[in-house]
Amino acid sequence: MTTVTIRQIKQHIQQLTNGDTDNQLPSFWLTDWLLHVIHKPALFLLTDEGYELTSSELTQFNAGVVKMQQGTPLAYLTGQQAFWSLSFTVNEHTLIPRPDTEVLVEQVLGWISTQPTCTSKKQLLDLGTGSGCIAISLAHELKHANWQVVAVDLSQEALNVAWHNAVVNDVANIEFIQSSWYNELSIYEKKSFDVIVSNPPYIDEADAHLAQLKAEPISALSAPRQGLADIEHIVEQASPYLRVGGLLAIEHGFDQGAAVRHIFLDNGFESVNTVQDYGGNDRVTLGQSQ
Repeated sequence: MTTVTIRQIKQHIQQLTNGDTDNQLPSFWLTDWLLHVIHKPALFLLTDEGYELTSSELTQFNAGVVKMQQGTPLAYLTGQQAFWSLSFTVNEHTLIPRPDTEVLVEQVLGWISTQPTCTSKKQLLDLGTGSGCIAISLAHELKHANWQVVAVDLSQEALNVAWHNAVVNDVANIEFIQSSWYNELSIYEKKSFDVIVSNPPYIDEADAHLAQLKAEPISALSAPRQGLADIEHIVEQASPYLRVGGLLAIEHGFDQGAAVRHIFLDNGFESVNTVQDYGGNDRVTLGQSQ
């Protein structure tokens, strides 16, 4: 049987990532996939280039490369994605957390840090939680500050993943509810929440780029009305749930900043502003209820 070493695999990765083809993949996807297959740390690829892959490792590696070339993201192969300071399980029922969404977490924590200290319990609502990355990251940061997080999603499969992620990340100050946005929140008193956050579907249903995201759940990505329908609903219905002076923070598309600010202002929010992501694109709009 022909043996294949890490050195040869690395040469193969260079060939796959240097060409100008439709199947070109990010090099870190391939190296991270290799490390996942052989269960080794990153340094191993430098110090042990002579390591020979077993037949099962080689078969698994090659099969994964084919799947990635066919459109399956690396995170769905490994089942894991880093976000904030934590690691999250992901699968076909959840979106893969993006680094730009960390801007939403940063902004919420920054706003909370400016608020007067209070001994009473505070509550935060995450709408459309998916893998739970936003809600769990915030709950993790706030678990010693008397905050309770409520995370909702329409998909029970997504909630199962989010619940698992809360357990493995040792986050207990969180509750999960199956709900279409606010529909099942009648158990909470009016004006219960100090903060409402959401990363809702915001891609225009007619956007050609959706075809490139065939592995992720489209229902969590796209929305009617040029991608603004769910954002409009969240903002319009926030008032009964958000305390006076509370924060609403929503992630949106790079070209939707002005439109989202108008939605906030039309619904009576003040101190409305849009924050850019790490690439300099409009990404998160925030406002306070009156």
